[in-house]
Amino acid sequence: MKAHDGMYIDGAWRPATGRDAIEVVNPVDERVIGHVPAGTAEDVDAAVRAARAAFPGWAATAPAERAARLAALRDVLAARKDEIAETVTAELGSPLAFSQAVHAGVPVLVAGSYAELAATYAFEEKVGNSTVYQEPVGVVGAITPWNYPLHQIVAKVAPALAAGCTVVLKPAEDTPLTAQLFAEAVAEAGVPAGVFNLVTGLGPVAGQALAEHPDVDLVSFTGSTAVGRRIGATAGAAVKRVALELGGKSANVILPSADLAKAVNVGVANVMSNSGQTCSAWTRMLVPADRYDEAVELAATAAAKYGDRIGPVVNAKQRDRVRGYIEKGVAEGARIVAGGPESPREQGYFISPTVFADVMPQMTIAQEEIFGPVLSILRYEDEEDALRIANGTVYGLAGAVWAGEESEAVAFARRLDTGQVDINGGRFNPLAPFGGYKQSGVGRELGAHGMSEYLQTKSLQF
Repeated sequence: MKAHDGMYIDGAWRPATGRDAIEVVNPVDERVIGHVPAGTAEDVDAAVRAARAAFPGWAATAPAERAARLAALRDVLAARKDEIAETVTAELGSPLAFSQAVHAGVPVLVAGSYAELAATYAFEEKVGNSTVYQEPVGVVGAITPWNYPLHQIVAKVAPALAAGCTVVLKPAEDTPLTAQLFAEAVAEAGVPAGVFNLVTGLGPVAGQALAEHPDVDLVSFTGSTAVGRRIGATAGAAVKRVALELGGKSANVILPSADLAKAVNVGVANVMSNSGQTCSAWTRMLVPADRYDEAVELAATAAAKYGDRIGPVVNAKQRDRVRGYIEKGVAEGARIVAGGPESPREQGYFISPTVFADVMPQMTIAQEEIFGPVLSILRYEDEEDALRIANGTVYGLAGAVWAGEESEAVAFARRLDTGQVDINGGRFNPLAPFGGYKQSGVGRELGAHGMSEYLQTKSLQF
């Protein structure tokens, strides 16, 4: 697609107030594929003012009409699926088949789920002698990451619109073209002017201006825990609501009764998906000590198959960051059994699918989020030891448990300090709440729980 040289504000593409631009680089060949404007605080203010002006009308719109606009948005995204996939592939480097299935396909499901939810949600209920109303929070500032550029946008914007909120979106600077496509889809779906607005720009400038703006009622952010802390502190000072989906270091716990080969192979695939750039990736594989060597061999063999299947990481900074973690793992005594820090290609931001053995729970690679195709395999002695290791990080976003009997896996999963757990390879559910415990965030996304983040409660007594 051709990049827009302005901001989408109040239903139209408008020139940016500043002259600075952001280069969009293809991570596969390091070629500049476009430029978008670097938004200023003035651009953010114009977008927020448009959202504030549009809020009363959109909040008063019947839920059935909001549902109709979201259904239209779903249909537009479905019709433009190929263009979306090609755009994500160009600016993120994701293999086209993965972009088609996941980056373009999942947002259609999520948008459709909110079209249905907006039409059926109980926005009011009787509780004794009271009527309780669920009302939209107001203007939402949505700040989204680059790893799943369209999914993360839809997972915030769709529930906000379904709830009756208006939105200003600041997407990641690495993947702004996908966000511009989404703005085009919003316009094509007939969403009224000002209900959705887009400002491209850098986080410390446009993102900060959006988080600090006094007319933004809620900030929804997905990204690093460090940035999430700053946004939370800013919002707290203003007594402003936040929804924060932050980092993860999820455990894949393989209990002794599990099908080891299946659990290891699915676990490796999970880590390598999207080049490891998934906050919920199961980057720590926990294996019984007496089957450890077998698991390591299986994982190394499985990882070797992904050498030419995965794309690059998003940029040079991220490539160097992941390499640094791999080198740190070696320095702290872990053993590489697949991959390593050397780039498999001369051009592009590629990282070899990497598997570490002999990883101890306290090592950096077992504690910090790497955000690349790197798996750490840890041994445990018994279930209590596995539980201690699994819960032994500051994160609690996702995880997996494998066992011969589902009930055994469920019993263990209920003891994990994490927001979402897949049992024996459970499938993705776009209606299930997603979010974390501990430093993995505040609030939930997806389904009815995701929409509740954008609602506030009022009760009338009779």
